[in-house]
Amino acid sequence: MKNNIGQKIRKVRELKGFTQDYMADKLAISQRAYSKLENNETKLDWEKIELVSSVLGVDPLELVTFDDNMVFNNCNQSGKQHTFNYNFSEELKQNYEERIEHLEKEIEFLRDLVKKIKCLASHKQP
Repeated sequence: MKNNIGQKIRKVRELKGFTQDYMADKLAISQRAYSKLENNETKLDWEKIELVSSVLGVDPLELVTFDDNMVFNNCNQSGKQHTFNYNFSEELKQNYEERIEHLEKEIEFLRDLVKKIKCLASHKQP
């Protein structure tokens, strides 16, 4: 079955680990409007495709020609053998590394915050 542009956008977004809320925020639209975009309830012109692809960090042509079989190629339907194609661009790898670093910093911040809250709570107990 041929993927339409909304399905392609959804698959790339999911591969990137982005939520619909994140995409909607970056595109300055509501989450519902973004959902309509992925469900092909909204027609996309080339300008909008370029904007979406820039948020996803991919070339617009790569987005419209995206084929998940190029990323995950299941060679055998029996489930015994799976071949994964890891030919990700350096830019994509860097984006993932930056995202991981950001999330690690956020986790550390939240851990510190929890420690401070626990400390304050223990000092206020009678």
